[in-house]
Amino acid sequence: MAMMPRRVKHRKVQRGRIRGKATRGNRVVFGEYGLQATQGGWISAQTIEAGRIAAQQYLRHEGKLYIRIFPHKPITSIPLETRMGKGKGEPDYWAAVVKPGTILYEIGGVTEQAAKLCLARVAYKMPVRVRFVRRLPTT
Repeated sequence: MAMMPRRVKHRKVQRGRIRGKATRGNRVVFGEYGLQATQGGWISAQTIEAGRIAAQQYLRHEGKLYIRIFPHKPITSIPLETRMGKGKGEPDYWAAVVKPGTILYEIGGVTEQAAKLCLARVAYKMPVRVRFVRRLPTT
């Protein structure tokens, strides 16, 4: 089941612009290895779920997967072959707004080689460019 908020203040929101780099959610915190976005964009709830399934099937109950993004933004669309006017379309799907530097997924409890292979499968499904990152040593 794709993720979506339980309730929202506004049913429809404006598109907005993705500017700058991520200042929050840009470090590996929960696991040892992560998948970091190097490009901004929207990631739909269906895509997030597809990445989760790909990772879980590879891990097979070994290690733990953490999803660090959540789709808060409703994306609207107007039906095809509809004339201009008649207002904004109805909410079509939910998306997570991702800035460059945001950590999308994290993995803990597995070897680095296994984490690389697992996150490579997830990266293939992502609509933005991503890279593999390690947790920084704590001082």
